[in-house]
Amino acid sequence: MNKQQLVSVIIPVYNAECYLGEAIDSVINQTYQPVEIIVINDGSTDCSEQIARSYSEVRYIYQSNQGCAAARNTGLEASRGGYLAFQDADDIWLSQKLEIQMDFLFKEPDIGGTICYIDNFLDPAVARDDDSTNFGISNEIMALISLVARKSVFDRVGCFNTDYRVGSDFEWFTRSKDAGIKIKILEEVLLHRRVHGGNISSQMQIRKQNMLKMFKESIDRKRG
Repeated sequence: MNKQQLVSVIIPVYNAECYLGEAIDSVINQTYQPVEIIVINDGSTDCSEQIARSYSEVRYIYQSNQGCAAARNTGLEASRGGYLAFQDADDIWLSQKLEIQMDFLFKEPDIGGTICYIDNFLDPAVARDDDSTNFGISNEIMALISLVARKSVFDRVGCFNTDYRVGSDFEWFTRSKDAGIKIKILEEVLLHRRVHGGNISSQMQIRKQNMLKMFKESIDRKRG
């Protein structure tokens, strides 16, 4: 496999000092190289900055708090790679994630990007009322944290819509589909998503409301 194409890995962070180091380590330990890691600090007030700056492999960018979509857009603007990947500051990649996804993209030039299966795990620090809660493999279709895509796809589709503080990832996938971008689902678990108090979807209701607006925008684009 040709390992000469630079992959830019964009990691937005907001007050994730407990997890950020592990997330960065999982990118550094990828079997695929070369990789650039861009950490965008979206106005954190904890020690996220010190953690990010402690890694020589990290390009660190600070911005005032503007939300995840804006942080990812900052990462897109700063990226140098011909391929893009997205990592959340509290998740963990398996070591072969990039190698497997990049290998597929090299072999399939008509495919714009790949996503993969996700293993959800409950953070040990989170107390559960119901020990029978089932966390496991998820084949969530619109999971930006699993995406590896050609940068040309973003040149065509555009960046993330900052009007959506919640659901900007889904909105981008909707636009990519409307633009005819082919994204392949690889039926392999290549990352672990940490479930904890900060992301157990207290935002689900907002996300559902935003989805209705996104669907309407999609219909309007098709009519236009």
